[in-house]
Parts: sequence; structure tokens; C-alpha cells
Amino acid sequence: MLPAAYGFPAAILLIIGGAVACFAGYRFFRVVLAIYGFILGALMASSMMGVGNGVGMIVAALIGGVIGAVVLVLAYFVGIALVGAGLGALIAHELWYWIRPGDPPALVVIIAALVGAALAMVVQRYVIIVGTAFGGAWTMIVGLMNALSTRGVTRLSSATEVWILYPQSTAGERWAPIAWLILGVIGVAVQLGVTSGRKR
Repeated sequence: MLPAAYGFPAAILLIIGGAVACFAGYRFFRVVLAIYGFILGALMASSMMGVGNGVGMIVAALIGGVIGAVVLVLAYFVGIALVGAGLGALIAHELWYWIRPGDPPALVVIIAALVGAALAMVVQRYVIIVGTAFGGAWTMIVGLMNALSTRGVTRLSSATEVWILYPQSTAGERWAPIAWLILGVIGVAVQLGVTSGRKR
């Protein structure tokens, strides 16, 4: 979480990071790992601060983000497995919600994450391309929805008002899975056709 005034810039950064992952995730996989490590680290660290401590939230987000980025970049193969696990869990959530609104049972998510992680290690190149394309597409959609919902928030917001990123903030929006699928397929096509020639 961040002070509410920083919600819009953070959402824009999500859109940009999602675009990099979606359209060039294989070529810049270490960069993508750093981006997502930073996001996860920042979210976890900043959530430990009180809502009235704006400076503390920002400092914690920056420190936690740097630590998260370093950890994921150094844990390259773990990162590949995590991409597969994350994609598996995301697919399980979306398919379950499409069939029956609500969260899937924990066992379903765990099994989907394990299957995704195992597949990621077997066919790394294609899992990286598909995982980053669809993960980046989802990040872009979440960033866009957060940008639209926080556009009017200014620095004059209450000191206790915070912006919290919810990766499932699109729940209930029937167009979101369709947009995610279209963007993800475009991202896969771009990466296979243009950006995956030589991995950096």
C-alpha cells in the first residue's frame, strides 16, 4: 500500500511494467523478474507500516522492492518456476470465477500452481513467453483499472487514506478475462515473432 496520492503514478508504472513483460518478457526476462520482484517486495514491506505513516510506507516500499527485485533476479530458475506457478494460480482463479463466481478452493489453486511450476521447468522458453505475456497483460489491465479509479486523487488526500493494489481488482468485470486473453495472445505472438530471437 502507498499514500493515496501515489496511487495514480503507481498504476501507470504497473501499465508500463506490464507492457514490457507482455511484449518483451522473454528477451528481458531478468528485467521482468526484477519488476515483479520489486512490486511484490514493495507491497509486502509497505503493508507492514501504519496507514498514517506515509513516509514510512514509501521508504518501506522502496527498500522492500529492491530486496524483492534482487531476490528474484538471483533466483533465476526459482523465478521461472514462480512464473509457471503464478500463471497456473491465475488461470485457476479466472476459470473458477468464470464458471462459479467466488474464490476457488485452496487445493485447486495449489494443484494449478504446482502443475504450472513443473511445466515451467520442462519447457522453459515457451513457459517464459506465455507466462510473461499473460502475466504482463493482467498487470496492464489491473494498472489501467487502478489508474482510472485513482485519477482524481490528489496530494491533498487525508493522511490516513491509502492506495492498496489488489491483483484481483477486476473481479466482476466480465470484459477483463476477454481483454486479458486478447492481450496475452498478442503478447505471445509478438514475443515469438519479434523479441524472442536472442535472449539477453
